[in-house]
Formats: sequence, structure tokens, C-alpha cells
Amino acid sequence: MLAVENLDPYYGDAQALAGVSLEVPQGSIVAIVGANGAGKSSLIRTIAGIERARAGRISFKGRETTRLESHQICDLGIGQVAEGRQVFPTLSVAENLEMGGLLPRARAKAKAALDEVYAMFPRLAERSAQFAGTLSGGEQQMLAIGRCLMGQPELIMFDEPSLGLAPLMVQEVLHTIHVLNERGLTVLLVEQNVAVSLKISDRAYVLENGRVVMSGSGEELLHDDRVRQAYMGL
Repeated sequence: MLAVENLDPYYGDAQALAGVSLEVPQGSIVAIVGANGAGKSSLIRTIAGIERARAGRISFKGRETTRLESHQICDLGIGQVAEGRQVFPTLSVAENLEMGGLLPRARAKAKAALDEVYAMFPRLAERSAQFAGTLSGGEQQMLAIGRCLMGQPELIMFDEPSLGLAPLMVQEVLHTIHVLNERGLTVLLVEQNVAVSLKISDRAYVLENGRVVMSGSGEELLHDDRVRQAYMGL
């Protein structure tokens, strides 16, 4: 579904990634793991069209997206749940969700999508009139996921979805990702909790200093001694 080939984005003169290549098969969960500063968020932002690559190619369902604007990429069916939630704090829960449904691909099904989001996250329905900035961190993460779902994505990129959340809420968010995948959505997951992300992923890539240094099934990397020592403290 998604193919990244030899990607080289920069921040100014600083190279963020060096020749990164990966594939995300349709219907799968693919995890990107690595230490802070390895380039994981840079990869997500470049796929989303927020950052530009100097070299390399990105394609989604056979169509090249490397030079498209971010709103065009969203409208093709690539959604993003950004690091830090990034909800609109002074808008209500309902208004945040409505923003997610403004994509041309999503407008015709906005009402049905809203009903589905409220069914998945009843707390959002209870707080539909509440300002998003007054929600707890876990509730804001639910809202960020719901807003993404309003855009009718076929692939969702999650950037550190458990960051700053209580352990119980972390489990709830990761369970939600698993449920969405079971419903047919493809997932690209960047997650600081390496063990958990590898357990739920079909395939995984390890990034170090902007390069892919290992790849394999989630199960293979979960039991790889190098991964366990470097990222799980085992």
C-alpha cells in the first residue's frame, strides 16, 4: 500500500534520514522503532508531506506522493495522529471532529463517520460540547484518533500515541489501534514502547541515526538480542 524508497529529507543542512526504504502492506501493522532522534518522526512527517525530501520516492497505492501537498496526501487516504495530539484546544470536541471531516473524500459520509467515532469513544460523545483543551491527555488522544478517522483514511500513521499517558490509557490506545487494524485499516506505528509495538506489529523496522539498520517481523525483532539490549534493557 505504501512504499518508501531511498528517502533523504533534511532540516536545513542537517540530514534527517539517509536512504530510508520500507514497505507497508495493505491490512498490516508496521512498526518503526528506535531511540529519540533516530528520525522516526521525520519519516512520518515526510510521508505526510509536512517535510520535503531532497531525494527518494514515496508512493501510495501505486501513485507517487513525494511532491504532493499535505492536504492532497490526506485526501488520498493517508491519515496522521500526530505526536502530542495537537487538538484544537479552544474548539469543542464536536468542532474538532467536524474539522477532520472536511476533506473532500470524507464530506459525504461525515454524519455516519461521526456516529462511528462516538460509538468507539463514548467519552467523546459525553463531552461533545466541552473545549478540547480541558480534556485529559487520554481523552485528547481519543479525540485525535477520532478526528483522523473522520477523514476516512485507509492508512493511519500514529506518531508516539502513548507519549505522556498513564499505563492504563496506553493499553487502551494500543487496543484501539489493534481494533482499527482488525476493521481493515492499515497502520504505520511509531511508538516509544518498543516491546508493545513489536508485539502487535506484523513487520518492523529499526531506525538508528536516520538509517534502517534492521527489519523483520515484529516477532523476530521482539526476540532479537540486539533489539532487546538496545531498546528494552534486557
